[in-house]
Amino acid sequence: MTPRILIIAGSDSGGGAGIQADIRTATMLGAHAMTAITAITAQNTRAVEAVDPVSTDMVMAQIDAVLSDIGADAVKIGMIGSAKTAHAVAEKLEEFPGVPVVFDPVMVATSGGVLADDLTIAAFERLMRVATVTTPNLPELKALSGQSIVDRDAQRDSARSLVARRGSAVLVKGGHARGSQVTDRLFCPEHGENPPEMEWRDARIESDETHGTGCTLSTAIAVELAKDWTLPEAIARARRFVRVAMLSAPGLGHGHGPMGHQDVRLDLNLSRFAPMLNQVTVPVGDFAAAERFYRLLGLKQIVRAQPRYARFEAEGGATFSIEAAEEMARGPVIFFECGDLDMTVTYLKAQGVVFDTEPTDQKWGWRDARLTDPSGNAICLYQAGEMRRFPPWRIENADG
Repeated sequence: MTPRILIIAGSDSGGGAGIQADIRTATMLGAHAMTAITAITAQNTRAVEAVDPVSTDMVMAQIDAVLSDIGADAVKIGMIGSAKTAHAVAEKLEEFPGVPVVFDPVMVATSGGVLADDLTIAAFERLMRVATVTTPNLPELKALSGQSIVDRDAQRDSARSLVARRGSAVLVKGGHARGSQVTDRLFCPEHGENPPEMEWRDARIESDETHGTGCTLSTAIAVELAKDWTLPEAIARARRFVRVAMLSAPGLGHGHGPMGHQDVRLDLNLSRFAPMLNQVTVPVGDFAAAERFYRLLGLKQIVRAQPRYARFEAEGGATFSIEAAEEMARGPVIFFECGDLDMTVTYLKAQGVVFDTEPTDQKWGWRDARLTDPSGNAICLYQAGEMRRFPPWRIENADG
């Protein structure tokens, strides 16, 4: 069944964040997005020029209309508009205790525009009480907790205080911290199904195309929770979505530009078990001739490790590789991406499928397992995320 996601948030006229980013995210992840718009903004990549909150009655009318007919498998809350609306939304969601709620406590836009006044921020407490997880960035964590966050230990103390006081999990987004890596940290209630603390760390993507990252992440988490992934699994999948969308940014506007949600579809498998074909590697004798041939064929070359390996991207995002024949004694290899490689391998082994290699982390950033079909064809099941189309060694002018 298609997951039904109710999104309670403001509209971004520039299309980079807010309801617009939320709808694109939910759609790309295979969900049906429904909306309750809390505010209309006039903004672009450089500034928020005007904000007009929608009345609380109208916000609640939208929510009631959706829930009374279509229902919802998860709820995402973004820009809330006013303190009155925050209290009304919290009261309504208390009537649906089994529905996952992801609360992104939006206070300031990426461009710097203020999107919540002090009274509204004070009302966030009640929304946190109905949330499954709250996703503050570091400035928002400081505002919500009222505590200093000068270092890692202080961030932990602030997040832990919120978990204890509000009862919901807190995902602290580390994008505002300095350094070459970005670390997001999840803090959960001590007596729950999830570990008390977890973290995810990735290389920082140096880009100004960051408008809507928080909206996108929180909506993606809501969608994955609606699919019955655990909270840590939902966060991991959502983070991959955000990173690939950032790498796919179209370069629009003159400030903090929007991300490329539309190009993520072939980089994230939506299924737990069903593999997705999106990579084939074939052996070649004359490497230079083969490389030129596939470029002439219209494929975009994105990796070159001459004279051994090259990878190309086809229209729509599928990839194709050539490798020197002496490196590929077994012939072509067909690659199927899995939503959860380890789970897929465990399931297949229980059905009697024999693997040549167990799931292994490779130096090129993929995690894969190898096997052969009954006719001896080489098969690779893998997870790669951004590393398939956007490895650090991607050719610089591949898009130009």
